[in-house]
Amino acid sequence: MAGSIRRLPDAELEVMQAIWACAPPVTRTDIHEILKDTHPMALTTLLTVLTRLSEKGFLRIEKVGRSARYVPLISQHDYLAQQSNRFLHKLCGGNLSTFAAALCDSGLSREEVAELRDLLERGML
Repeated sequence: MAGSIRRLPDAELEVMQAIWACAPPVTRTDIHEILKDTHPMALTTLLTVLTRLSEKGFLRIEKVGRSARYVPLISQHDYLAQQSNRFLHKLCGGNLSTFAAALCDSGLSREEVAELRDLLERGML
């Protein structure tokens, strides 16, 4: 992952999450279907958000006749890793203990904390 990945505003992040949930290339209909129940968006708003995401380098727009397909250029994993690192350094002053305490105080269940511990012990994180 080269360079710094900008933090996305909520609406743009919702659209990217819908795109990441699909196998690329993704159509506007695919995105709309994912968002319609939890984050409904007018067609013009969705197209504006997709254009912004393209301008920011998060996706590529491929024109196919009169329609378009969208291909993510940044993976969900890379975005999450960058934002986690940003959280650790900006909000926790780079202090891993503060970060871990905030994570544990965030409402994780005992099972989720145990799963996190297991992943750490197995070297998967």
